[in-house]
Amino acid sequence: MFEAILLTVITASTPLVLAALGELVTERSGVLNLGVEGMMIIGAACAFVAAQLTGSPYIGILAGIFGGGVFSLLFGFLTLTLVANQVATGLALTILGLGLSGQIGEAFVGQPGIKLQPIVFPFLSDIPFFGRVLFRQDLIFYVSIALVVGINWFLFRSRTGLKLRAIGDSHASAHALGINVIRTRYLTVMFGGACAGLAGAQLSLVYTPQWVENMSAGRGWIALALVVFASWRPWRILAGGYLFGAVGIGQLHAQIVAQNLGIVIPSQFLSALPYAATIVVLIIISHNRRTTLINTPAALGKPFVPDR
Repeated sequence: MFEAILLTVITASTPLVLAALGELVTERSGVLNLGVEGMMIIGAACAFVAAQLTGSPYIGILAGIFGGGVFSLLFGFLTLTLVANQVATGLALTILGLGLSGQIGEAFVGQPGIKLQPIVFPFLSDIPFFGRVLFRQDLIFYVSIALVVGINWFLFRSRTGLKLRAIGDSHASAHALGINVIRTRYLTVMFGGACAGLAGAQLSLVYTPQWVENMSAGRGWIALALVVFASWRPWRILAGGYLFGAVGIGQLHAQIVAQNLGIVIPSQFLSALPYAATIVVLIIISHNRRTTLINTPAALGKPFVPDR
């Protein structure tokens, strides 16, 4: 029973982790992309349609990545080239993505999807409990774990990652040092869009192998909150993603338990729990940051002595 629940949590958490990782890299370069939801649903639509037309879920994955990346280029062009407001542009692209994805997948509504099958590791997958949980998962799950490790190394151990963080901290100073700020931001925006597209592909090929309009169901917004929750750290995104995924799956099991006990709880209330948890987490983070700022030496009127 616990193993089945854990497998469901992993499947539900993977798209959150992927989308949040892409947004983390984007925000590290100093760009706020609120269009993650739109890019995710575009990726889901492109992945499902491509898999249906070709019969290959792997081509569907590539189509989802491509769809999210191309859609992110529109965001990059509007905000980086035309210098449009990032917040307004991200919101507009989310609305556009929701409408456009419905148009793309309109002819495929109700059709059974092609499910991405798990990769089975010989011998390792036969280990009790851990074998099925860790060594019998789909390709996208392993990609999400690899991205956590790779992004953590890239941001904090590589020279290019140092330049990326420098751009996010002060793009004027980075430009003065000869770093191409616009090109770097274009690349990070495309990477974020590709990750969101891959997250969408996971939704339509693994989590629910069919096309349902608006099937992202606000996961892009949760991914945005997850980046803040994780304090822009990849490993914390992995932990936070599974926490939010567990909350989402927990509400489904709570409905079953409530029905068995004869307790009437509105399903709408339980469905709102993941988003309520997101708000609570953000409030706690804001309170902790406010407390930290108030207790700094400058705020207390004390001289600040840097560490030597």
